[in-house]
Amino acid sequence: MNADERGQLIDALLEGDLGEADFLRLEAELSVDPEARRDYYRRACLTLALQAEAAASEPEGCRAVPASKWRPRRWLPVATGIAAALIIGLALAALWDGPPAPPPVASAPPEARAAGFALLTAQVDADWGDAPPLADGTLLTPGPLRLKSGLAQIEFFSGATAVVEGEAEIDLVSPMEIVVHRGKVRAQIPPAAQGFRVRTARGEIVDLGTEFAVEVDGDRAGIHVLDGEIEWHPRDGGAAMRDLHAGQALQIGGSGETTPRAANAAGFVGIAELDAARAADRLARGARWDRYCEALRDDPRLIACYRPSSLRDRAMPNSASGDAARGVGAAAAVGAAAAPDRWGRPGGALDFSPTGSRARLNIPGGHGSLTLVCWVKIHSLDRWYNSLFLTDGHEAGAPHWQIMDDGRLFFSVKRHPSTATPDAPLRDKHHFYSAPFWQPTLGGRWLMLATVYDIETARVSHYLDGQPIGSEAVPDGYLVEDVRIGNASLGNWGQPAYRTDPEFTVRNLNGAMDFFALFGAALEPSEIADLHRRGKP
Repeated sequence: MNADERGQLIDALLEGDLGEADFLRLEAELSVDPEARRDYYRRACLTLALQAEAAASEPEGCRAVPASKWRPRRWLPVATGIAAALIIGLALAALWDGPPAPPPVASAPPEARAAGFALLTAQVDADWGDAPPLADGTLLTPGPLRLKSGLAQIEFFSGATAVVEGEAEIDLVSPMEIVVHRGKVRAQIPPAAQGFRVRTARGEIVDLGTEFAVEVDGDRAGIHVLDGEIEWHPRDGGAAMRDLHAGQALQIGGSGETTPRAANAAGFVGIAELDAARAADRLARGARWDRYCEALRDDPRLIACYRPSSLRDRAMPNSASGDAARGVGAAAAVGAAAAPDRWGRPGGALDFSPTGSRARLNIPGGHGSLTLVCWVKIHSLDRWYNSLFLTDGHEAGAPHWQIMDDGRLFFSVKRHPSTATPDAPLRDKHHFYSAPFWQPTLGGRWLMLATVYDIETARVSHYLDGQPIGSEAVPDGYLVEDVRIGNASLGNWGQPAYRTDPEFTVRNLNGAMDFFALFGAALEPSEIADLHRRGKP
């Protein structure tokens, strides 16, 4: 029933001229449609208002109409209809509880959360003792931190920056406070972090800006003001607070005695010195990695190895030189932007973030077991499928390697030529997933991803930074012993060579890659771990 027809039926009801069948139609409409009830209510109110207005303005002569001119039978149905309409209207008004509520808004997904007061932003030869190694960019949570040797730079969310020299033991209390139990700490405090506190066994430093250093060995402490001013609050209740200015220092003995001295900036590593040491260290590590890759090219199992640092005229040569690499040529960069590699060297990586970017390659022939390895820096996983290495199509024998939006590594090799049919009841492929590894704190950090497809043991295993994150046996009926790659892409997926439709699904990796290797064998877990150890920035 459209609005015009509904209006005609309501008017007929109000005029007492509605048949039984139409009355039932209107009654059904009014019972289910709030808009119909509102329309009826408006029209009923308008009718009553018009009748009241007509009665109030009726000419005097009308009341003198002779009785013979009055036809009650004509008006009786109208009055009866209006009365009935009013009764229905009151009932409907009781049912109508106001304008309809707006459609429910889909609840927003919960925001990503993290915990910490500071970031580990740089380190040189850092040895964290019995604790697991910490990568640059690690969020530091409240609690103890022990640096056995080396240098580490900590940037607090307050804006304060501290360079710690091992051996050192500190506790992170908040973005504005640390406890130093042992070791050297040099802190640079911007105006936004004024009031930053460093507690020791002998007392507390309150910064008034801009830079100071402290050296603690048990009950002994040395305090050096390199720039600006601090307050020293001795733990001994009888000693008074002291102001120290740039160039001044205090040596506090085991019994609490204090000896004034001149500040010694050269005795502590600052941000500039750490940056210089870090740059030299990264260059040395990068050079060692280059030498390792030169040796790796002769590995007889290596099918392809691509490093953007060798990019010339938008082409990356295949550095593998053994028999397994025969016929595998250069990869052509498409749209991907040159970016620094994990050693900070310009142009050593390809950033696949621009939509449509990829690196095109062709790997002919058939293959058995495979190991895929890459070093990537992921900005975000903002699409369902985030491509690493995929064949153009997905014919039988074709592998696909990518990351799901929930942070799981995905690998598959198509086994059957089509999805389930009466003649081929099996699904066309099996999906091998790792455990979810991604979390927002990994954004912008270089990671080594690897997947091993082992036809001898019929198993697929996934690795993150040299450590296993998932392993699954190949189900019966899904083992592919003749893997076919052909045309393929790094960092994207599609069929650009022969697709005529300009639209495509966005699956390019939102991040950068500075190394990809494909082995025609199943590498051992120890070899995966060694690859990570040698390539760790």
